[in-house]
Amino acid sequence: MTNRERAMNILHFQPVDRFPAVHFGYWSELLEEWAEQGKIPKDLAVDNYDGSEKDRELDKLIGWDFNWSQTTGSRNGLFPAFEYKVLETLPDGTQRVQNNVGLIERVKPGVASIPSEDDYVLKDREAFETLYKPKMLYAPERVDVEYYKHFNETRPQDIPVGLHVGSLLGDIRNMVSVVGMSYLIYDEDEELFADIVDTYAEMQYQCVKTILETGAKFDFAHYWEDICFKNGPLIAPDLFDELCAKHYKKRNDLCHQYGIDIISLDCDGVTEKLLPTWFENGVNTMFPIEIGVWGDQFEAARNKFGKGMLGVGGMDKTAFRKDKAAVDEEIKRMQRLAGLGGFIPCPDHRIMPGSKFELVQYYAEEIKKIKV
Repeated sequence: MTNRERAMNILHFQPVDRFPAVHFGYWSELLEEWAEQGKIPKDLAVDNYDGSEKDRELDKLIGWDFNWSQTTGSRNGLFPAFEYKVLETLPDGTQRVQNNVGLIERVKPGVASIPSEDDYVLKDREAFETLYKPKMLYAPERVDVEYYKHFNETRPQDIPVGLHVGSLLGDIRNMVSVVGMSYLIYDEDEELFADIVDTYAEMQYQCVKTILETGAKFDFAHYWEDICFKNGPLIAPDLFDELCAKHYKKRNDLCHQYGIDIISLDCDGVTEKLLPTWFENGVNTMFPIEIGVWGDQFEAARNKFGKGMLGVGGMDKTAFRKDKAAVDEEIKRMQRLAGLGGFIPCPDHRIMPGSKFELVQYYAEEIKKIKV
């Protein structure tokens, strides 16, 4: 069987010859560590991204079958983006910058984590109408139609490939920050916020429609949201449902019309309270099922929603920082979850600095041996 056949069979509750060894990429700092330790060639630590030739070379070296994050899409964000510019350099070298979505951040030299949010541009209707709305409208230039007309012949045939269908709220949260989103919703203008969501969602729907009308075929559709944190959603679930449910349904119904029945969504944090909105409107696959300090969520979701809820992920990647016994415990847990059906084990996010190369190799080999 090909890895594409294995993955699609598992998610459709069909038999497979073995489970695929699947991952979701790495922190760049980890690849630098491994290169310094002599575990991987130094060139594989530079410009290594999901689905790249270097990513595939590293798969062979470690023993992975493939990186799950194999999606293609359109220019479905702000188009054109804002100019990235430095607004101010502080005495300690920290820079205040306006990024490509208009968010003003503080970027510290030598720090690789997410920058702190300092301010934002999208504060009122005037800013939306003059600065943002023109960048949120559909235009033919957003989709490379010629590329998709030949997609079926040129796409990888041995691994699953998804259509990235966008983000209803995660992108907007990136534009205004968590604080800014809260002010827009609760203190400023809830009607304005709904207009922002509706405008952005309609543009992305048109992008998806244009791609699918070319005849291009995909194994799954995929959203990125990141609208939760360790204690739950960043927005009230009832308001999230009011703003977003109709757009998920419209977009997912379109995917169904074109034969796409696996629709996944990437949201970190505790997603439990938003799962009903997603599941009831066509999203049926959790990914990457972040473990965090709150523990596994997939089994609880399966118990609540039944076999219609699928999963890819759920392996606690922190085990790679520990020892073989910790990895064995995760493999044992993955075997149990795989036994539920419709579940593909995968590290629960990008593999982090401090992970031991030999343990990742060991996991990739052993996960292929699990039986259900």
